Amino acid sequence: MVTNDATILRLKHDVLYEVAKAAWEGNLDEKREQIPYAMIPGPQAIYRCCIYKEREIIRQRVRLAEGKCPTGKDISNVVQVINAACEECPIASYIVTDNCRKCMGKACQNSCNFGAISMGRERAYIEPGKCKECGKCSQACPYNAIAHLERPCKKICPVDAITYDEYGICVIDEKKCIQCGACIHSCPFGALGSKTFMVDVINALKSDKKGYVIAAPATEGQFGANITMGSWKKAMQEVGFNGFIEAGLGGDMTAASEAAEWVEAYKAGEKKVTSCCPGFVNMVRLHFPEMADKISTTISPMCAVSRMIKAQDPDAVTVFVGPCVAKKSEVVDQKIEGNADYVLTYSEMRAIMSAKGVELQPSDTSYQESSVYGKRFANSGGVTAAVVESMKEMEAGIEPKVCKANGAAECRKFLMLMKAGKLPDDFIEGMACEGGCVGGPSSFNDMLVTKKFRDELLQKADDRQILDNLKNYHMETFSMHREEE
Repeated sequence: MVTNDATILRLKHDVLYEVAKAAWEGNLDEKREQIPYAMIPGPQAIYRCCIYKEREIIRQRVRLAEGKCPTGKDISNVVQVINAACEECPIASYIVTDNCRKCMGKACQNSCNFGAISMGRERAYIEPGKCKECGKCSQACPYNAIAHLERPCKKICPVDAITYDEYGICVIDEKKCIQCGACIHSCPFGALGSKTFMVDVINALKSDKKGYVIAAPATEGQFGANITMGSWKKAMQEVGFNGFIEAGLGGDMTAASEAAEWVEAYKAGEKKVTSCCPGFVNMVRLHFPEMADKISTTISPMCAVSRMIKAQDPDAVTVFVGPCVAKKSEVVDQKIEGNADYVLTYSEMRAIMSAKGVELQPSDTSYQESSVYGKRFANSGGVTAAVVESMKEMEAGIEPKVCKANGAAECRKFLMLMKAGKLPDDFIEGMACEGGCVGGPSSFNDMLVTKKFRDELLQKADDRQILDNLKNYHMETFSMHREEE
């Protein structure tokens, strides 16, 4: 999911760059309060009503970039509301438009059971404090004069986790939020964002510990056909990381482990759901807690690669880079042993790179560390294809029926069927983002644009098999399950 609002993106990226630059220079404490004034010098406002509001928004964004809550409150949620920016949306969901003829029938007023509609001088009026947003007035109006204005953030939230306070400021219900990040780029005022680990990562790179980057399988194609995993590997070395591994390798690891787990469950007549998408896992745990035991115990590709690295170097700092906001919650909330220490989106890592003067450069496709199945973990249906391929390679002798839930709405639908005992399939592959990880909220490019480049790059991948590929790694040195066996 990519926003079309260049102004919001530019503002966000400028803040990330300024914070990253100050962190590299070691003077963030001194520059923290100067950044809003440097970015909004005045005296004329650029985006909002006044420079004071603009500076407050920058100040809150700086806190987010530091991994803190924008308003100073102790809220654990990764996705946060930038209160200063969330003031322009209409409080009322239903409003009367100019189409109103103030007719004698007063169908709207008669249909309202809450006394929220009165007749003004020129048109009907809906009192926000009394309106229950049932929509009956809109349905009753013969002129279609009553419009339903649903806030973009609330409309796109797949789990109804967004409400508003008495001032109309967005409020996120942490007990419902699956941290998918869909709301972030839906807001036309840039009033939603996520905490970042940028400062932590920069401080780790400046320490004596070795740092490793794990790049999401969705990375290939995001930046064009000539920016390969090799391009990223070289750039990460220039930034100061000691190593780079594509998470597609972890996809191979997860596929092989999940295949064995599915075979066992299939023979026992048990249904399972995938565990690699943290947004989907959060949905199961928060909204279908009675089915939490159906989640595969196999760890995600990110965690698999991180464990492999830490099996060789326990003090290593592992950093995952990708288009996923929910991956941050996998690190913060799930607290799986050996998982990645930090997660960065592409924009956050690019801010770190820009502050160091590093850019991605074209490279060939000689660096390959995973099968094409591991690479396709980022696409909806890719996990299923990899697991089924692993079953074939291990000669499991079964052909399971897998439900491929593409997007949060489908995930919710099929989980409800499973809960009711009406799911005909054996397993559910859940992807909270439509299209899979390639459609993540922090993707660098539009999914349709990326597809062309991605297909071109994946066609150049070699034909290694999953199990043969894993023979090149010391799989016996770490566990592939959440609970150590």
